[in-house]
Amino acid sequence: MKLICIGRNYTEHIEELNNEKPTDPVVFLKPDTAILLKKQPFFIPDFSDDVHYEVEVLVKINRVGKHIDRKFAHKYYQEIGLGIDFTARDLQAKLKAKGLPWEKAKSFDGAAVIGDWIPVEKVENVDEINFSLKKNDFIVQNGNTSLMLWKIDELIEYVSKYFTLKIGDIIFTGTPAGVGKVNANDKLKGFIEDKELFSITVK
Repeated sequence: MKLICIGRNYTEHIEELNNEKPTDPVVFLKPDTAILLKKQPFFIPDFSDDVHYEVEVLVKINRVGKHIDRKFAHKYYQEIGLGIDFTARDLQAKLKAKGLPWEKAKSFDGAAVIGDWIPVEKVENVDEINFSLKKNDFIVQNGNTSLMLWKIDELIEYVSKYFTLKIGDIIFTGTPAGVGKVNANDKLKGFIEDKELFSITVK
């Protein structure tokens, strides 16, 4: 399985990082080794002094597809989840300055948190999902999928032009504003509406 991540999908997050608004979705991949194992803490890697949390709505692909038309995209997932795309921001900045790929800053071991899953039928509208991240019991990120530049079905259509989607693949759909640094002993909890989908400790 592969983790397909979307960058710059919320206008306010683009602005907070002073990035250019893209004309197409920004796509990058994480390997399965980036997945943080269940009930394990997140360890800040020794190559970064500025690791940021980025909470994101996740979509789990449930059938094989290529060149998927947007009107059929909803048939390719039955579960919605929540996770974190951890980013070594200092390393990412150095790589971007040199025009190099981001993988070392985005795809290191433990850099992908995947929480529990919710059946799509229990979600009233996938394009109006409220989600949030608490850091030490304070809300640091609040988002709604209605604010995405490219909605879930649009992302599936776009990504499937380039990559065959397979059963178990997960799409990280982008993060809203409010990203920030994590420190040792921080507690991070992610919610869709009022349902907690993950809880991790930073070491």
